Amino acid sequence: MNRLTIFGLCAVTSMLVCYALENRSHWFILGFAVCCVLGSAYGFLQGAWPFGLVEGVWALVALRRWRNHARR
Repeated sequence: MNRLTIFGLCAVTSMLVCYALENRSHWFILGFAVCCVLGSAYGFLQGAWPFGLVEGVWALVALRRWRNHARR
């Protein structure tokens, strides 16, 4: 395993953890958004631009959800 693979594994694993804990706090929604950005970076660095693009969109969706949830 090289550093890029480890980075991707950590990004996707932390994304899963934050997603699972979203109901506990709105900060996990923000954490999910940050992890999506990291997953997007991994996708582009790996050369899998469709994955990077989709993860970027998920990051925007999660940021919107966080903003709406934090306002309530």
